[in-house]
Amino acid sequence: MAEITKAMKIIYVHQYFRTPEEGGAVRSFHLAMGMIRAGMEVEMITAGNQPSYDQQWINGIKVHYLPIPYDQSFGFLKRVIAFWRFFRQSKTLIKKLKRPDLLYISSTPLTTGLIGLWAKKKLALPYVFEVRDLWPEAPIQVGVIQNAFLKKTLYKLESKIYHEALKIVALSPGIASYIRNIDPKIPVSIIPNFADLERFFPQEKSPASLKKYGLTDDLTIVYTGAIGEVNAVDELISLAQLAQENEKAWQFLIMGNGSKKEEIIQSVKNLKLQNVSFIPFGSRGRVHEVLCLADFAWVSFAHLPVLKTNSPNKFFDAISSGKAIIVNHKGWVYQLVQEFDLGISCLPGKMQQCFEMLEELEMHPEQIQQMQKNARRLAEQNFSKEQAQRRLAQLLDPSHNPPIAGDEAYILTA
Repeated sequence: MAEITKAMKIIYVHQYFRTPEEGGAVRSFHLAMGMIRAGMEVEMITAGNQPSYDQQWINGIKVHYLPIPYDQSFGFLKRVIAFWRFFRQSKTLIKKLKRPDLLYISSTPLTTGLIGLWAKKKLALPYVFEVRDLWPEAPIQVGVIQNAFLKKTLYKLESKIYHEALKIVALSPGIASYIRNIDPKIPVSIIPNFADLERFFPQEKSPASLKKYGLTDDLTIVYTGAIGEVNAVDELISLAQLAQENEKAWQFLIMGNGSKKEEIIQSVKNLKLQNVSFIPFGSRGRVHEVLCLADFAWVSFAHLPVLKTNSPNKFFDAISSGKAIIVNHKGWVYQLVQEFDLGISCLPGKMQQCFEMLEELEMHPEQIQQMQKNARRLAEQNFSKEQAQRRLAQLLDPSHNPPIAGDEAYILTA
């Protein structure tokens, strides 16, 4: 008689869950799908802008939408209120749901870790904590949090969340190193963001797509992502200004939303830049369509040490689409760009050098094409979503998901 095994039940907590059709960061969607393929039962707790609680089945994931509005334009206080409401409503919902084997909790914000601490203490439920960004280090370096007592309290909370977790999933080697510096005994695994090789793939610029967006076949640089305090999109505008002043026919496309978008639009108007176009935020399919117009994808962050640890979706979308990269900061992405010849850098104080490198590459398109091939190859060999799904399934349920030969190369610089 065949052995009957009980499916592992996971409650996945992520305040910003998105589907590919909605656009934005869809890591949680794909990881949850990987859990289901590995034979696990998954319920997702997230937040939405709808007026009341809602429940939907999405590709086999039971998704619970809590009525907690959130927008990138929110100020600090409104964000904190949204974080606290999500913590309180998640606790209430978890008590009503069928008991899981564990919680998989994704930050940011750090306050999602409070759900894990509560569940472990009150319900004896273990939790795995996924660290997407370093909180409170990021808002402290940005200057949003300045009160000394609050800093101390948040650092203490961060340490407790890490120590009480069954396991930690870090999105980059830099994040893992930071956590291990807190305590080398904390069990940390690295599962970076990843490339969706089916949805994002190399595609030639077509006359129809160029006409649709009012473009020519000249050198094109594209930014797709958040336009907020820490995204340094203003540096791309500076490069566009330099290109226009030197009468280059280069084109710059910006696709995204965020608190700084109107400011960036106004800057383009004030500078009378004719080479910058803005495209409304859209689905993942629309992001791919826009990336297909690019020769280079721009990947940027503000120049704060904590942001060097980022594992940005925009980078993985770009390399999956076979695009060369321009990176504006030294960090993990910069190391990958250098090590695998994926593109060039545009570091602080070196805008002129970046401009001159682009001038040189414009004269040698075969070099750009080789960078693009290198990008797609790296995505295929080291950063596929299937690799990430397998690694997470193995981490959560190793008895039913043994390691697969070749996946060990996935981490690279870890």
